[in-house]
Amino acid sequence: MAPLRHPSFRLLLAGELISNFGDGIFLVALPWYVLAHHGGALLLGTILTAYGVPRTALLIVGGHASDRYRPWTVMLAANCARGLAVTAFVVTAATGTAHGPVLTVIAIVLGAGEGMFIPASSAIVPALLPADELQAGNALISGTTQLSQLAGPALGGLLVVLVGPADSFAIDATTFAVSALTLAGVRRDAPRPTTTAHPTNPAGNPVTLRDVLGQPIVRLMLVTDALVNLGSTGMSRVALPALAKGPMRLHASGYGALSAAMGAGLLIGTIIASSIPSARRPLLVSSLVLIPTVPLIAVLPYAGGWITAAIILILAFTLIAIGNLLLITALQQWAPPELLGRLTGVLMLASVGMMPVSTLIAGVVVRFAGPRTYFPLGAATVGIAAIAQLTSRTWRRFEPTTGTTSNAQQPSATARR
Repeated sequence: MAPLRHPSFRLLLAGELISNFGDGIFLVALPWYVLAHHGGALLLGTILTAYGVPRTALLIVGGHASDRYRPWTVMLAANCARGLAVTAFVVTAATGTAHGPVLTVIAIVLGAGEGMFIPASSAIVPALLPADELQAGNALISGTTQLSQLAGPALGGLLVVLVGPADSFAIDATTFAVSALTLAGVRRDAPRPTTTAHPTNPAGNPVTLRDVLGQPIVRLMLVTDALVNLGSTGMSRVALPALAKGPMRLHASGYGALSAAMGAGLLIGTIIASSIPSARRPLLVSSLVLIPTVPLIAVLPYAGGWITAAIILILAFTLIAIGNLLLITALQQWAPPELLGRLTGVLMLASVGMMPVSTLIAGVVVRFAGPRTYFPLGAATVGIAAIAQLTSRTWRRFEPTTGTTSNAQQPSATARR
């Protein structure tokens, strides 16, 4: 709880809790609204693709802006844009004027705002906390996020049934406004962090982004993150709601319960990871905990009713949360602070950037082969990524050093600008 001593971190934590609570509602309201009123899984996949493309395209821009203008400024602007986009969902759902092209345009704006937001949200925690409180800060941010996403989908399912999608979207829009106010407070409260000296490469020049991206550990992270998200995003965004509405014959509240199970697993995993001392080789541990998720995801649609499916989701996402927290903290400790936003943007381009591809593939597979078929395919890509990581000696032996590039992973001798 040491990070809570810092006023700016408390404001950030409160804003993220509220905003992510609204997002949990939106995650249920959007797919159920599309599936119930406008079309099937293929249209849902198309709308999510329209959301994912600008989200991906602006990750690099968001990372650069975060390093140049400070992350909380970028987060504030992005949340205002996303709040307006969700407000447009409110209007279209309430008036009944929404069609596929209208929903697609709104999704593009929403995705663009999130593309700017994501790199800044990763870079802001090291900017607000000292290095020895970084893992605790990451755990608090992640834990409150999962707590809100645990309650959000469950409430979202009930709201869709009781008051309809328009009011559900309105609640999400309100949470963006509250989050923007807290980020404005962070911007006023937080002093500019002390700039640390760039680590140098063997040529004696400051380490650049291209130096860091040339490291084998970063290249492997780019490839394996892309594989993991290629399989998992389509599963959670398209195949799971289609499975719930189709073969499982659940109502919106039942799908909300499954979404809440994913949030519960992430929350449990974050609590477990926060109590684990900093691992000497965190990437090795993150890969080892990923392996058991492969059979869990593959058998989910064949394991029985929704209760069994919820238990499987809790177990799988508990393991995913442990691995994610270890990996994120290691990256923040290893990367030069002045490059963290841009490096995060590039890494997110490989992971989050898979969303439009994954959701479109999932929409096609679900449409022509049924939702059950997608789960073993998605699990296979996760398994391939974990095996690739564990067979790399560089990955297994990686040891971050706080705030610098360690000698073992020093950038190449040629300075590239």
